[in-house]
Amino acid sequence: MKSEQNVQEWFDSSLGQYLIEHEQRYFDQVVVNIFGYNAVQIGWPQFNFLRLNRMPLHFSVGLESQVSLRATADYLPIQSSSMDLVILPHILEFNPNPHQILREVHRILIPEGHIVISGFNPLSLWGACHFLKSTRHEFPWNGDFIGLSRLKDWLKLLDFEMAGGRLSCYAPPFKQERWRRRFGFMEAAGDRWWPISGGVYFLHAIKHMHGMRIIKPGWKNCLDTKKRMVPATQKIKEISNDERPPSNLNQIDDLNQR
Repeated sequence: MKSEQNVQEWFDSSLGQYLIEHEQRYFDQVVVNIFGYNAVQIGWPQFNFLRLNRMPLHFSVGLESQVSLRATADYLPIQSSSMDLVILPHILEFNPNPHQILREVHRILIPEGHIVISGFNPLSLWGACHFLKSTRHEFPWNGDFIGLSRLKDWLKLLDFEMAGGRLSCYAPPFKQERWRRRFGFMEAAGDRWWPISGGVYFLHAIKHMHGMRIIKPGWKNCLDTKKRMVPATQKIKEISNDERPPSNLNQIDDLNQR
């Protein structure tokens, strides 16, 4: 309970609100265009990152009191191949078994299902706080930050294909808002001048299955077939026109020469 209070206190701080603002903006942009039936958010249930997704069923999983389903992320009580979308906001870096979590997500996703992940970038000013004595035992700097290239390799081994992603939060993680405002220019220039140094990264990937091909409705073929189908009376008329005697002398001469 004390740990949950400390986490919530950090989110209520100016720096925590700054992070959630960027996280919410990215998740809103991505999940709104993902369709299906079932979507689940694993971790951080106090923030609804699925709010703009239009699937009929949304629920959250975790050990917090606000979740819909209380369970650990590395052993999910969810049927295999039943989820269309899974989002993981910073769950991998605060769990001792990140590989197992990804394997579970792969299990519950349908073929062509989507996974969206957010994490702290260790190669950034935010990641440097993990190594400072004054902050490394505090949330969120006490997490085991996972490098972006490392995470991509893990997803590739599980047959996930990258569909998108970006980095964000380029300003230094100052607790005081006035200091972050002084470095506001880094937000505007970050994507162009130092994209790898963003404090937070996002990854969007799609699950693929070897030897599986999604069969789409053959509407075009159906239309082509419909065009080829003509009434029997029209066919008889066309045949009768072909058998009609020549109408001029030139055509008669051609026939005699044959």
